Amino acid sequence: MTTVSPGTSVLDNAAWQSLTGPHTRFAERYGRAARYSPEVAPFHALEDPGDPAAWADLLALAGPGAEVAVAGPVPAAHPGWRLVDEVAGVQFTDDSLADTPAPEAVPLTAADVPEILGLIERTRPGPFRTRTIELGTYLGIREGGALIAMAGERLHPPGWTEISAVCTDPAHRGRGLATRLVRAIAYGIRQRGETPFLHTSAANATAIRLYKSIGFRLRRRTTFGLFASEPR
Repeated sequence: MTTVSPGTSVLDNAAWQSLTGPHTRFAERYGRAARYSPEVAPFHALEDPGDPAAWADLLALAGPGAEVAVAGPVPAAHPGWRLVDEVAGVQFTDDSLADTPAPEAVPLTAADVPEILGLIERTRPGPFRTRTIELGTYLGIREGGALIAMAGERLHPPGWTEISAVCTDPAHRGRGLATRLVRAIAYGIRQRGETPFLHTSAANATAIRLYKSIGFRLRRRTTFGLFASEPR
């Protein structure tokens, strides 16, 4: 695990701290660059995004012609890589969230992945791969046997767990299902002695209002960059 400089937080580079910490078993690493196994998650991370040597390591890890997603402020120089797209994001941390179990929620397993992927396709809360479910606890709510809402755990820097994949089928929105699932996932995180946090797009006003209303605090604004490696 890498150390964190005084005055900074593991949340400032949550993917790197996760990949070199609690999620090491899912990591592929070369020098100062790391990524999740592609079937687990699409995220790449650099020990220091401002270090040109880390970008060279990322190129060695991903190879020519690769496209990678990197979270965090996009540096002015990223040698060997071309910025394809940049999305503004926000990071929230638990401030006064009232966590509580959701008796109607059921644990989701690898057997549920095909149905999960269908719900993800209909709602688009963010990337979800065939093995993403291995990253932590995922809970779902079913009605008439069909999965209509879910939430789970993703990044896991030391002492923190990210709540992710929060989504509700469009036909069942407005019933508070997402809120109940977020509170239930937060309950499990706190039972481990950790603190919940989450990310969302800065343009997702509906999600931002929800998270603020139930007790999350805006910690920082961030960026999600998509880069393509340049031919050698």
